[in-house]
Amino acid sequence: MSSVQAAPGQLAHKSIGPGLALATAGAIAFSGKAIIVKLAYRYGVDAVTLIMLRMLFALPLFALMAWWAGRGKPALTRRDWLGVLGLGFSGYYLSSFLDFAGLAYITASLERLILYLNPTLVLLFGWIAYRRRITRWQLAGMAVSYAGVLLVFGHEVQLGQSAAAAWGTLLVFLSAVSYAVYLVASGEFVKRLGSLRLVGLATSVACVLCIAQFVLLRPMSAALQVAPEVIWLSMLNATLCTALPVLAVMMSIERIGPAMAAQTGMVGPMSTILMGVLILGEPFTAWIAAGTALVIAGIFVFTRTGR
Repeated sequence: MSSVQAAPGQLAHKSIGPGLALATAGAIAFSGKAIIVKLAYRYGVDAVTLIMLRMLFALPLFALMAWWAGRGKPALTRRDWLGVLGLGFSGYYLSSFLDFAGLAYITASLERLILYLNPTLVLLFGWIAYRRRITRWQLAGMAVSYAGVLLVFGHEVQLGQSAAAAWGTLLVFLSAVSYAVYLVASGEFVKRLGSLRLVGLATSVACVLCIAQFVLLRPMSAALQVAPEVIWLSMLNATLCTALPVLAVMMSIERIGPAMAAQTGMVGPMSTILMGVLILGEPFTAWIAAGTALVIAGIFVFTRTGR
């Protein structure tokens, strides 16, 4: 009985399609988070309550993810737990809270463009901490991307709420900084624990911190006084825009690698802008289009030359 085996190149080619589809779906689902948050704010909920609801619904999913990825693996050491706590605080609790708070003041389009600068912050922190080299092409890509964000920020300032736009932009930028710290510091723990297990544990820590923050800062009755629409939006945010995209991106990286997955993630800002216009009624002007083009082009050059 004979069999014909496909060449390695053919097998790799067959896996690209599903990998690209997973990366695209993950990027679009991630970008929908800002849209859902902006919709929830229309019902008078504040950032502390809103992020608590999101993390409350996401906690069982991430705990299950951590358990599944940790089956048959060695137990975490004290050092591992300290690392997980620190990474959960920086990468998912602090960055998420700052992002939610910033979205109360700026459009979803500007928020997504700011967060898309994350690779440049990772490189800067890598240079500061490990003296990793930065090429001229990477510097050029960074300059183009930041120019694009400044262009969109300038457009929002012209809309008449300069102080609010500046404050929201700062909060979201600090969110990107916090997540970049997580990415730079997580390398050792990814090797020790595995990416899926680390994400599940760190996000579970962040969920507990967000719930504890609500308990300390708000009366318990505040969770019962939110509009029913906020509950449904938070459930959608926790599943479709939080847990499922994490799995989709992880699965895409296994199939097509981190570089191609990152390039596919460029659909994120585009989908955010499109959903912002269609769902939220946010304006789409030549300034936003030009700024978005600059950010995407700059990050493309940046990641392409740094690969």
